[in-house]
Amino acid sequence: MYIQTQDDLLAFAQRAAHSSVLAIDTEFLREKTYYATLCLIQLATDDEIVLVDPLRIASLDALAPLFTSPSIMKIFHAGRQDIELLYDHLGVIPAPLFDTQIAAALLGYSQQIGYGNLVSALCGEKLKKSDAFTDWSLRPLSDSQLNYAREDVLFLPDMYAQMHQKLEHRGRLNWLNEDFDELANLENYVIDPFTRYRHLAHGSSLNRKALAAARELAAWRETEARARNLPRKWVLTDEQIVEAARRNLYSIDELFMVRGIKRKITVPEARELIARVQKVWKMDPSTWPELERSSRHSEPNVDGIIDVLSSIVRLRAEENNIAFQTLASHSDLVNLARGHFDLCRCMHGWRRSLIGLELLDALHGKISISIHNNKVSLTHLSAQHS
Repeated sequence: MYIQTQDDLLAFAQRAAHSSVLAIDTEFLREKTYYATLCLIQLATDDEIVLVDPLRIASLDALAPLFTSPSIMKIFHAGRQDIELLYDHLGVIPAPLFDTQIAAALLGYSQQIGYGNLVSALCGEKLKKSDAFTDWSLRPLSDSQLNYAREDVLFLPDMYAQMHQKLEHRGRLNWLNEDFDELANLENYVIDPFTRYRHLAHGSSLNRKALAAARELAAWRETEARARNLPRKWVLTDEQIVEAARRNLYSIDELFMVRGIKRKITVPEARELIARVQKVWKMDPSTWPELERSSRHSEPNVDGIIDVLSSIVRLRAEENNIAFQTLASHSDLVNLARGHFDLCRCMHGWRRSLIGLELLDALHGKISISIHNNKVSLTHLSAQHS
């Protein structure tokens, strides 16, 4: 069913309120705007599939109670962008939720398996992806587009049921709680403008004084991009911010020396930026930001240690039929090798008992690694000597 009217949306919401599941996918564009343009919402319940057209319907508020109902399981595949869109347009985070891509990694599939590949593996169906990169903002939508959109949620309820049963049988269903809680964490979808400097390309090359300037410039860019609904780089690029932050910004002329900035901002805006930078530079230098990774440049190379830890993770991942990166990411292993245990996801929850403690034993020389018959073998030395 293709929903293009408020009345049809309200009627669907009333029917869907009695469903046990709600599979969700979206189609959007984000090429020329800050906020993604929501072009279509695909929804599947126990009984029906509907395609909701946000470009034809004045308000989507009728969907909010469904997204927050504790009795309806919301099902996504790689749902972070979908959740971000729904939060931007409805102000709610769907919960409870289940992400089939995340769950698949605990059932032996690759870390970021695509929807089509998972449908093929679990449902035996091969999807056509011919409309994956079409312009979803154009109307009317073609029959091919509507069929493509429908298939994006068609198999999610069945895959959820299969995966739920398999995970429960293996005693792994509760392992997903931490990951799903993180996926539904509001902090992931509310951006503080004054934290954007952390994501600047080449920002790690700045000293603390320059980084304080970059924080102000990046925060201003974020606020302006939102207000104008333009991509960040259309307001100022990362390169322009970093180059400006390196300069002694005591005058507008100095700011305008950065290539391209004079064409992008007005004199009053330049004056505001200079004032903001000057204000923060007059503060106690201890208040200036410092990128965490900058403090680690002097730490020793740990590539060899990471290789050893990786071999242990790979072995346990294969034995337990879990994707390597789900068990322990590369950044986890780097932090472990450098002693930053509190930053390692593998040292918490189910990962700690399955791999984390064993990695600590390896770091403390309590494990030997050998190869027998072309297979890696681990020996716990404390157990051997007891």
